[in-house]
Amino acid sequence: MTDQDDAIHIEDDDARGAHTTGHMRYVLGIGLGIAVIAMSLIWIIPALYG
Repeated sequence: MTDQDDAIHIEDDDARGAHTTGHMRYVLGIGLGIAVIAMSLIWIIPALYG
Protein backbone atom coordinates (compact mmCIF):
# COMPACT_ATOMS: atom_id res chain seq x y z
CA MET A 1 0.00 0.00 0.00
CA THR A 2 2.90 2.40 0.54
CA ASP A 3 5.95 2.88 -1.62
CA GLN A 4 9.48 4.01 -0.80
CA ASP A 5 8.37 7.68 -0.60
CA ASP A 6 5.68 6.81 1.99
CA ALA A 7 2.94 7.70 -0.51
CA ILE A 8 -0.22 5.68 -0.04
CA HIS A 9 -1.62 3.94 -3.12
CA ILE A 10 -5.11 2.42 -2.90
CA GLU A 11 -6.82 0.39 -5.61
CA ASP A 12 -10.00 1.86 -7.13
CA ASP A 13 -12.34 -0.79 -5.73
CA ASP A 14 -10.86 -0.50 -2.25
CA ALA A 15 -11.16 3.29 -2.20
CA ARG A 16 -14.68 3.22 -3.63
CA GLY A 17 -15.88 0.46 -1.34
CA ALA A 18 -17.75 -1.24 -4.19
CA HIS A 19 -17.23 -2.95 -7.50
CA THR A 20 -17.87 -1.19 -10.80
CA THR A 21 -20.51 -3.08 -12.77
CA GLY A 22 -21.45 -0.51 -15.44
CA HIS A 23 -25.21 -0.58 -14.80
CA MET A 24 -25.35 3.19 -14.33
CA ARG A 25 -24.51 3.64 -18.02
CA TYR A 26 -27.83 2.05 -18.91
CA VAL A 27 -29.73 4.12 -16.35
CA LEU A 28 -28.17 7.34 -17.60
CA GLY A 29 -28.73 6.38 -21.25
CA ILE A 30 -32.39 5.52 -20.71
CA GLY A 31 -32.93 8.71 -18.71
CA LEU A 32 -31.29 10.78 -21.44
CA GLY A 33 -33.46 9.12 -24.08
CA ILE A 34 -36.64 9.82 -22.11
CA ALA A 35 -35.61 13.44 -21.59
CA VAL A 36 -34.91 13.94 -25.31
CA ILE A 37 -38.27 12.42 -26.27
CA ALA A 38 -40.16 14.47 -23.67
CA MET A 39 -38.51 17.74 -24.70
CA SER A 40 -39.15 16.96 -28.36
CA LEU A 41 -42.84 16.34 -27.68
CA ILE A 42 -43.09 19.55 -25.65
CA TRP A 43 -41.66 21.43 -28.63
CA ILE A 44 -43.37 19.60 -31.53
CA ILE A 45 -46.97 19.37 -30.26
CA PRO A 46 -47.45 23.14 -29.73
CA ALA A 47 -45.74 23.81 -33.08
CA LEU A 48 -48.28 21.56 -34.84
CA TYR A 49 -51.40 22.96 -33.18
CA GLY A 50 -50.34 26.54 -32.43
